[in-house]
Amino acid sequence: MDRVIHCRGEVSSETKKKIENILKRMNYHPNIMASTLASKKDHVFALLFPKPISIESYWNKPLIGVKKATTELNTYGVKIILYQFAQNNPDSFRIKAEEILKTQPEGVVLAPYFLSETEYIVTKLKKLNIPYIFIDSNLKGYPKLSYIGQDSFQSGALTAKLFDYSLSGKANILIVHFGQELDNLNHLKQREKGFYKYFKDNDPGGLKKLTTLEIENLSEDYYFPLLDNAFEQIKRIDGIFVTNSQAYRIGDYLKKNRKNKGKIRIIGHDLIKRNVEYLEKNVIDFLICQHPEEQGYQSVETLFRYLIQKEKVHAENYTPIDIITKENYKFYKELNLINYYGINQF
Repeated sequence: MDRVIHCRGEVSSETKKKIENILKRMNYHPNIMASTLASKKDHVFALLFPKPISIESYWNKPLIGVKKATTELNTYGVKIILYQFAQNNPDSFRIKAEEILKTQPEGVVLAPYFLSETEYIVTKLKKLNIPYIFIDSNLKGYPKLSYIGQDSFQSGALTAKLFDYSLSGKANILIVHFGQELDNLNHLKQREKGFYKYFKDNDPGGLKKLTTLEIENLSEDYYFPLLDNAFEQIKRIDGIFVTNSQAYRIGDYLKKNRKNKGKIRIIGHDLIKRNVEYLEKNVIDFLICQHPEEQGYQSVETLFRYLIQKEKVHAENYTPIDIITKENYKFYKELNLINYYGINQF
């Protein structure tokens, strides 16, 4: 029986089947803690995440969940190695991917930020038989172990419904993408697709006029004139949908711009400090929250259950889509978690 449980030595298929049936009737579960301590083996997981641009930025938040999971699983020999790439540099992603491939960890969690570079690393991981998990953005058609994050398409559809309910009759809505390498940013494109699909299905008369603006240079000297031009061309903008966590940039623009733009419905993503500042001032009306801390925690915990506990895991694990307002944001604890858990220390 010991040989079957611990996969040691040769056992005939008939004997193995009999013993497995006995173990099943006994409801036997291996003692993972004892096995790990006996093997004295570290289980190394690699993370490939965007480097946060500031202490308050979005990509610090999944790290909070990773830190919590790592603390809980440290007894089992789980070790995390964090690799971070520049958000505006696909080459940086590939360099860090190469470093991961050289170390050959047991499992990988990665944010598929750049499409071609992601395809490169996951092709290599498949050849090495290393399971990987996508976090934050879900790319279809890849043999990943699991996806953990928001359903970006439905997030976009939900945002469209908020505009539909709060802007009656005819309205002009501007969809703004902030970020470089926008063609590579799958989750932003999926949000946009969900947004357009909602109005295609629910606005047959075309009362809502939709315009997309892509802004790759985040300097105010660059994107302020682009927004000026959008306001001039569209004449009256009733709503602005920012597809990522940088809705505060619209707040900066409206605050510093000389012209009085009037009240504009603004909806963005993610409960970060700068967005909350404009939420409190009623400049931003809604934030769509995707529980990034939970994503980070689940990613490590899912690898642990699959690789160490030998459990089956779900191919897709969607986190809730929450609507945050000035009235309820204080009830979300995530704003204070960075100070509690710390970051970048594994």
